[in-house]
Amino acid sequence: MSRKAKESDHNLPTLADVATRAGVSTATVSRCLNSPDQVQERTRDRVMTAVQDLGYSPNFGARALAARRTNTIGAIIPTMENAIFARAIQAFQEELHASGVTLLVSSSSYSPEIEEEQIRTLVARGADALLLIGHDRSPAIYQFLENRGVPVLISWAYDPAIARLSIGFDNRRAMAELATEVLQLGHRTIGIISAECAGNDRARARVDGVYDAMRAQGLDPSTAYLIETHYSIENGGQALRRMMQHDPCPTAVICGNDVLAVGALQMARELGLAVPGDISITGFDDIELARVVDPQLTTVHVPHRDMGRQAARLLVDMVAGHPASDSVRLETTLRMRGTLGPPPAE
Repeated sequence: MSRKAKESDHNLPTLADVATRAGVSTATVSRCLNSPDQVQERTRDRVMTAVQDLGYSPNFGARALAARRTNTIGAIIPTMENAIFARAIQAFQEELHASGVTLLVSSSSYSPEIEEEQIRTLVARGADALLLIGHDRSPAIYQFLENRGVPVLISWAYDPAIARLSIGFDNRRAMAELATEVLQLGHRTIGIISAECAGNDRARARVDGVYDAMRAQGLDPSTAYLIETHYSIENGGQALRRMMQHDPCPTAVICGNDVLAVGALQMARELGLAVPGDISITGFDDIELARVVDPQLTTVHVPHRDMGRQAARLLVDMVAGHPASDSVRLETTLRMRGTLGPPPAE
């Protein structure tokens, strides 16, 4: 450390400086900062005024070392480029903040290698626990977390066959319910626009849900035209363009999320197709985008905020040594709107 840096550190206000300014003991200052409810309001106000006047900031590293906790929780989401994860992560952060916990967020760009690097980095930086999206990742990284005693909660997925603690919804069943509605309207030529299924259990489950519904209606799932692509409006549009060159072209396109579906909807307009007169399009997630397009998007509503709030509570409890015994399954609901109708008359 340079001499200048040492001098700068030496001039920083200390806990003792705050105590002197407020006319209280250092123990009282510590209680005000860590357990404010245990201090009388008048004393607390005096201490916090001194903290602000002096510009005091607690020595986070020293406190974390003493408590063996950092009061931080990490979350790694696949992307920040669209609103798929935003609502739940916002609710997650709000609930953590109410518990005095700081959130550290990373984005993996749907890359398993980047996600693994981020997991190791967050653990190295002292994250008390991690929120991860979906179950798909190498056994080695789960073993890494277990060896270091870092609690992990999986979100956006619920699978009773997996013992790992999770909070989410049954992606396969939810998509099967929507696909059943599509098929019961008479659609028989089906297109599916999905994220890449390899390494993405949520996308894979949603595609399987469409196949389940087709089997239940006596249809061969292999007749569905599946295109896998990265989540974006542009990619959703390009996938629909390719589908409409297929023979026979689909009368209904079931998309793995609302972002892809909105791209498909825009492309349908460019191609001069009426939605739902010429082609029906559905999404998944029910983000705000689904309700601002015209016509509004038929989709699956996911309880994002509820999932975020409950995930925060579960992780705080896990860090405190009180993990839940069972995974939490949340219910999804269908939002039947304007982009789904019967197939065009032959």
